[in-house]
Amino acid sequence: MSVRLFRRAAVPIVVAVLAAAAVVAVPTAQAAPAVRYTNPLANNRADPHIFKHTDGYYYFTATAPEYDRIVLRRATTLQGLASAAETVIWRKHASGEMGAHIWAPEIHFINGKWYVYFAAGRADDVWRIRMYVLESSSANPLTGSWTERGRITTPWDTFSLDASTFVANGVRYLVWAQQEPGISTNSNVYIARMGATPWTITGAVTRLVVPTLAWETRGYKVAEGPAVIQRNGRLFLTYSASATDANYCLGLLTAPASADPLDPAAWTKSPNPVFASNTATGQYGPGHNSFTVSEDGQSDILVYHDRNYRDISGDPLDDPNRRTRVQKLYWNADGTPNFGIPVPDGVTPVRLKAHGTESFVRHYDFQARVEADVRLLADSQFRIVPGLSGAAAVSLESTNYPGYYLRHRDHQLWVERDDGTATFRADATFTRHAGLADSAGISLESQNLPGYYVRNDNPRLVLRTASDAPGRAAATFTLE
Repeated sequence: MSVRLFRRAAVPIVVAVLAAAAVVAVPTAQAAPAVRYTNPLANNRADPHIFKHTDGYYYFTATAPEYDRIVLRRATTLQGLASAAETVIWRKHASGEMGAHIWAPEIHFINGKWYVYFAAGRADDVWRIRMYVLESSSANPLTGSWTERGRITTPWDTFSLDASTFVANGVRYLVWAQQEPGISTNSNVYIARMGATPWTITGAVTRLVVPTLAWETRGYKVAEGPAVIQRNGRLFLTYSASATDANYCLGLLTAPASADPLDPAAWTKSPNPVFASNTATGQYGPGHNSFTVSEDGQSDILVYHDRNYRDISGDPLDDPNRRTRVQKLYWNADGTPNFGIPVPDGVTPVRLKAHGTESFVRHYDFQARVEADVRLLADSQFRIVPGLSGAAAVSLESTNYPGYYLRHRDHQLWVERDDGTATFRADATFTRHAGLADSAGISLESQNLPGYYVRNDNPRLVLRTASDAPGRAAATFTLE
């Protein structure tokens, strides 16, 4: 949960937009078909967790800003969650434990039953935050009854929250955030094996993250909200760091899949945040993420919350406007995740791969090119939007330069700001066709120069006719 310990003793929050994640090479070898969603998926829902179950439904829960209940919705598509009916499956107690600050629920299906992990304070001591578990044996967790299984006991009776669980090499683990006595941080990240039940742990507890770096300690010294994804022979654990305003961001730990997750030496911390506020796209404080998969199972989806403004009046915990968002998670050629930047609100972007190559359309110095080694993912991401000069056609908007569009000028392609003129809007509008060389792809025909197509001229992107087989191939792109 995006929370700080003891607001009563809070230090001033310094609002700052964090630098973008470290530059890395963008993938070519592990591409998956394009998926597009519309953000935000849900307003006023923080700390989102989406679980895709074998029954064909996505299950979505998150923190409600009133901090008084646990909500759940389901749909057969991710976008369907936006309009799905929401059910309250549990409410806070009127007194005692679980009586305040109901935070960061996660829903998991373990050994044939549903479990919701969440954090809560006491009605008479709202900052006495601890971790709790609900259980349901119903096939549909929205309509079934829930049993309180009580508190997750850890070695210290201290501020603790954000429990999550995963299985590696046949062993189930719990990861969470907690304040450890003797360490002057608000919370660190820990891991332990789960015990005989999904609400107990057993054996040694390992400390994985202590926030010490500048981007982990802005406003507060925080590491919280752990989430695990396993791919390409490795375990990747994300966590959220710093204050819950625009400073909030994601860090990353990496370990070999064959390693013992309880061995702290097995994990490597990335030196920079992998996902952070972005002024250009108007997204601030992205964090407390989870992972799910696309409807076809071929793409990993990053689920997170943020705000669409930087400056907050008063305590960020009193601001209800964190929104649940989703976007495709890409993978680098070396098998590591590439989070890119939090994309603008609206339809999520795609990448255009040139037919028969492992190269993507990107912009560099505002000229459109086709290159394999795109050092910043967002340079190669475009939103396909209704045509600026006719809604029946399309235009391609830059992701990291919103308001800039792919347009032709002197038969070359550029990414330039829409100046509002009829000439620009016509130059930036294309008729979308099935791929001329592969109907699974697309081809883009100039609206104001019919018969001329966007083509790969390696490395430039140009506007030319496509009357022969090489031309049709050069004018075909795959969306990823």
